[in-house]
Amino acid sequence: MRHDVEFPGFGGTTLRGWLYTPAAAGKGPALVMAHGFSATLGMAIDPFARVFCEAGITVLAYDHRNLGRSDGEPRQEINIWAQARDYRRAIDWLAQRPEVDPSRIGIWGSSFSGGEVIVVGACDRRVRAVVANVPFASLPDTAQRLADPGAFAAIRAALLDESGGGPADAAGEAMGPLAVVAEEGVDLPPFLAFPEASEWFLRVGGAAGSGWQNRVTLRNCFGTVPAFDPGVCASHLAPTPLLMVVASDDRLAPTQGALQAFERAGEPKRLELVDGDHFVPYAGAGFAKAVAAMREFLLAHL
Repeated sequence: MRHDVEFPGFGGTTLRGWLYTPAAAGKGPALVMAHGFSATLGMAIDPFARVFCEAGITVLAYDHRNLGRSDGEPRQEINIWAQARDYRRAIDWLAQRPEVDPSRIGIWGSSFSGGEVIVVGACDRRVRAVVANVPFASLPDTAQRLADPGAFAAIRAALLDESGGGPADAAGEAMGPLAVVAEEGVDLPPFLAFPEASEWFLRVGGAAGSGWQNRVTLRNCFGTVPAFDPGVCASHLAPTPLLMVVASDDRLAPTQGALQAFERAGEPKRLELVDGDHFVPYAGAGFAKAVAAMREFLLAHL
């Protein structure tokens, strides 16, 4: 059963989403889910959440701050550090639910949020399992950062910094406004300048009631100190189990970077490769393959 819920994100910002509760009574496993770059609840998260709920997992799926149903200003602003920090608030809220065993909570993220869950899972040992769907899992200079023995400690300290002085709260100049994807009649430069991105976002995000908008600004996503680098955090995730679903021809969240991050991750881990571009796991045979692997993994590790 799916219910509308809300809970406080960092700083009291109200985050809104859906809580899926399985039929079986009693405390059981749970999963926090959030979409990727600019995407909203009304797009592609519901079919995944329903499969997990039917398997007996309580699911909290929500919109990131500033997007969709959630509060937060400026609207349509993406702040990767702030989004990652809110995952921890979602875990806090879910852990208090009567149907949830707080020692059995996993996190799921896709695309941009797929990188976020790798970072959160490495930094927050409450997380029991991590599912990263077509994740943005590495930066171009990750290899250089891996040579710094203090890189992960700096990322962890920055994520856990709630003083207001960390990178999530830095008031640097925003990048944008930008279009998410190229669209006829939209005069802004697109952040995701790939035809497959335009096709998916304009079709799925353009559906009635999605709440998606083809406009964003970016703050504290790139160029922060430390850098938000899932590629560094992947090597510090173990012993938390990791499932990474990777598309064979992913240009948005490059396939090679994801595979390199997976290679650096310790056991237990599982890689599920799907043929096609970044959006293949969201529908059809790609979805069926991805969600089956996710369900199996979550039942094994939560």
